[in-house]
Amino acid sequence: MTDNKHDDEILGKAYDAKLMKRLLTYVKPYKKYVFFAILLNIFVAALGPLRPYLTKIAIDNYIVNSNYNGLLLISLILFASLMLQAAIQYFLTFYTQYLGQKTLYDLRVQLFSHVQKLALKFFDKTPIGRIVTRTTNDVESLGELFSSGIVMVFSDVFIIIWILAFMFFMDVNLSLVTLSVLPVLIYGTFLFRKKVRETYRDVRFHLARLNSYMQEHVTGMNVVQIFRKEKDEFKRFSQINADHRDA
Repeated sequence: MTDNKHDDEILGKAYDAKLMKRLLTYVKPYKKYVFFAILLNIFVAALGPLRPYLTKIAIDNYIVNSNYNGLLLISLILFASLMLQAAIQYFLTFYTQYLGQKTLYDLRVQLFSHVQKLALKFFDKTPIGRIVTRTTNDVESLGELFSSGIVMVFSDVFIIIWILAFMFFMDVNLSLVTLSVLPVLIYGTFLFRKKVRETYRDVRFHLARLNSYMQEHVTGMNVVQIFRKEKDEFKRFSQINADHRDA
């Protein structure tokens, strides 16, 4: 098996519009679930800033003035908002996970069907472990995109606007101080993005090597034992495993 990590990797841009468009085709049959999940996510986001605002009212209007009846009312409203947010979050998690699993199922079926149609020479030059990694681990890595990533893309814009508006409504000066760290965060994001992407690719490559080695040597273990190569193969496996750990 070749150790060239770029043999079957497509190292393109961090964001590829064409690739994203292809991935979205798997979500299209379940667009009603995406729409419903976006609405639920917006409701959860809208309820989030309500807690500090109710806490502010409780402190300024009721605790300072020793108005315990008003404090009890605010506490009940706060408790009700927490219960409502928890209920919405439950359904949001259910729908996003359902969406993710359905799209992953469709992707696995299509991928396995494609593998069955490949020429024999492909299987001669491609390690079985690498194929298994592509059809299992790599597909599973898309689960986060399908289950929540797509929903977040459409709803996060509203969430950011809503939170910023609420912050400035409560205290303009404090909001400006809070936002002053944004340039540092943005700079840090761009600084580490490339390194993280390269590290992730290294991890995927070494995982494919590890799976390939395990698949091939478990299948051919009788040959290894006949030629008494257990120690040599164990040393090689330890090195491959260490490379994956250090990646």
